[in-house]
Amino acid sequence: EKLQSLNDFCKAIEDMKVRGAPLIGVTAAFGFAKSIEQNCSTINIKKCYQKLLKTRPTAVNLKWALDTIQKKLLKTIPSKRVSLAIQLANLIRDDDIENCKKIGHNGLKIIEQIYKKKKKPINILTHCNAGWLATVDYGTALSPIFFANQAKIPIHVWVDETRPRNQGANLT
Repeated sequence: EKLQSLNDFCKAIEDMKVRGAPLIGVTAAFGFAKSIEQNCSTINIKKCYQKLLKTRPTAVNLKWALDTIQKKLLKTIPSKRVSLAIQLANLIRDDDIENCKKIGHNGLKIIEQIYKKKKKPINILTHCNAGWLATVDYGTALSPIFFANQAKIPIHVWVDETRPRNQGANLT
């Protein structure tokens, strides 16, 4: 489904078609940028911020992304706001991908150390779905698991939680 308007982005977040704090933040950033493409006024920036913030007020990455973009847009002259909004949304997306890669590589080092000692499958407990569905790429908690799998380290994953709305039971 292609998101084309601010309402589309808000609905995707509200209806949990987009889930996971990192991906919610990235989606909000692109929704913000899309709205600014259509109207870069200060009033619209503030309205857009409030509308996106109401979609999932407990999502930490959502507020962080919105705060980051709004603060910089309000300090920028209107003629440069569209390109800046797009640049910031891309940066937030790229940072999420890079951060998840770093989590994966650092976690892999730990898993490798444990595997060298145990010489048997590694049991890992995850708390909620933290893979590709929650981020742009790689995932958070699942990133080290994906890298360990690529490294042919035998892994058994235990999942103990399915919040919110019990969606984790279907995803995991």
